[in-house]
Amino acid sequence: MRSGYRLGRQFGWLWGAYGTSALGTWLAFGAFPLIAIQVLRAGPAEVAALSSVGALAGAAVAVPLGPWVEFRRKRPVLIGMDLVRFAALLTIPAALALGVLSFVQLLLVSVVVAAADITFRAASGAYLKTLLPAEHLLVANARFESTAWTTTIIGPPLGGAAIGLLGPVATVAADAVSYLLSALGIRATGGREPAPERRQAARVRAGDLLDGWRYILADATLRPLLFNTALFNGLVMATDALLVVLMLGQLGFAPWQYGLAFAAPAIGGLLGSRLARPLVTRFGQHQVLVVAGTLRALWPVGLAFLGPGTGGLLLVMGVELGLVFCCGVFNPVYATYRLERTATDRIARTLSAWAVTTKASTALLTAAGGVLGGLLGPRTAIGLAGVLLLATPLLLPRRPAALPSETAAPSPSTPPTPSPGPGSGAGPSPTSPPPSPSCPRAPATTTACPP
Repeated sequence: MRSGYRLGRQFGWLWGAYGTSALGTWLAFGAFPLIAIQVLRAGPAEVAALSSVGALAGAAVAVPLGPWVEFRRKRPVLIGMDLVRFAALLTIPAALALGVLSFVQLLLVSVVVAAADITFRAASGAYLKTLLPAEHLLVANARFESTAWTTTIIGPPLGGAAIGLLGPVATVAADAVSYLLSALGIRATGGREPAPERRQAARVRAGDLLDGWRYILADATLRPLLFNTALFNGLVMATDALLVVLMLGQLGFAPWQYGLAFAAPAIGGLLGSRLARPLVTRFGQHQVLVVAGTLRALWPVGLAFLGPGTGGLLLVMGVELGLVFCCGVFNPVYATYRLERTATDRIARTLSAWAVTTKASTALLTAAGGVLGGLLGPRTAIGLAGVLLLATPLLLPRRPAALPSETAAPSPSTPPTPSPGPGSGAGPSPTSPPPSPSCPRAPATTTACPP
């Protein structure tokens, strides 16, 4: 996204690292289920467990890491999490080459990647807020969002071609390399990151694990936004899973038609992300947040009327185009809104709690959608999810809230921490930039969406 703002060399490295990682993510889109089915001969239950159980277990593993990240320099954490994902994903082609690849290994890798993803997102938001002044956060988030949708357009076709020529394991290897390049990009940001204040307790205690949720639930703006995000993301992902069954099974669409139905509308996300800042400038941040968040909830119910043939394909593309355009506007505004309303010394814990909640709710709602689809049929389940989505705008903040003081109220387990100023010279993250609201199209084992 081009604009008159120059965000500096450090942000440029971050932006490039994010683009590289996001492209790797989309190259490997769907690779884990394909490996499970084609290589390991896994059944439907095992494939479902790979996405739902892996995400839930990864979220559980990440719970204690949010408080741990808060009191450490963020750039080493970001690099470490990238290297963890690089190493974990690389074990898959290595195990296949040695003839020892198993479903258990796929499941363990998905857990490790999910936990590292949540930890990375928690650190990246805090890192970004120290890198840029508040007035530049929306520009940065819009650039990340634009890049995310661009890689969404480019990545899946390239990944599909690579899978056809080389197999799904090759795209997993490419995704692993993208994390290594992301780590190198973060390292190249340079600058001196200020040391966070040391905590009084030497270890993370049980009470510390809930600090992020306490902060969110005590805030009249963040609390409904979390519920909105968890419900919206989970219902959209549940709908997507049911659409696979409906389109490729009952309605007889070809796989290329299914891919086209979701790839082409990504252009709407690119356009929406470019319009986010001009719309905020004209109408105000809160107004754009509420209107875009409301409009995005109106589209999915139309998928219940999907039929066969060209008309059905055009219906899916039209619904997805409207949904993705509204998400493209909403995402960077929401990401900025959340960052601005979280005290600097609470960002890592807050974003960790946020990511754990949304990952867990998405996995649970996707599983529930599968059960309803089996009992009532995929079309009825899609319609029910669409109706529930119509209620999600009620969880958006009704009025603007004052920005928090940067000295957050101390929790029982942690002292207040002076916040580093926006010009402190830290560098943000690559694989997942600042927090993002709902980018429900990303694979469960990677990070195509900003946090």
